[in-house]
Amino acid sequence: MPAIQHTVVDSPYDPLTLVAVDGVLSRVHMTGQRHRPPEETFGEPDPRPFGEAIHQLDAYFAGELTEFDLPLNLIGTPFQLRVWEGLRRIPYGETRTYGELAGELGNPGASRAVGLANGKNPVSIIVPCHRVIGAGGGLTGYGGGLDRKQRLLAFESGTAEPAALF
Repeated sequence: MPAIQHTVVDSPYDPLTLVAVDGVLSRVHMTGQRHRPPEETFGEPDPRPFGEAIHQLDAYFAGELTEFDLPLNLIGTPFQLRVWEGLRRIPYGETRTYGELAGELGNPGASRAVGLANGKNPVSIIVPCHRVIGAGGGLTGYGGGLDRKQRLLAFESGTAEPAALF
């Protein structure tokens, strides 16, 4: 049986719950997030597995880190895992449409499936699902809410200072 631990950290986007499975970051949940599992699945409170994740999140929110370098224990279907890996390749400050991401994954007609997999991303912010936008350039769907998505994109584009996010 896997060991599951969690901790809660402050962020400009409300508290984040970090969950590790066997000591490796597996999930990052925002308060009020769509698809947030029940808290009883978060395991025991224990901050020990999260030191580097917390350090990198702090650096990101301070505007000092543009790419996370953390081991992740992502649990999903093979297609979801491919989409989530594709999300990690979208550079900081840039966006892709669902269709563009589908094309980059070799499935140009799979934009809806990419959108569904994107919405199930278990490690928000670190796996930057907020960087995916609608075909017309508009903000569409974000498990953490469109307001958070807009603020994350503004922060990464340099149009909002980190302190303005609180």
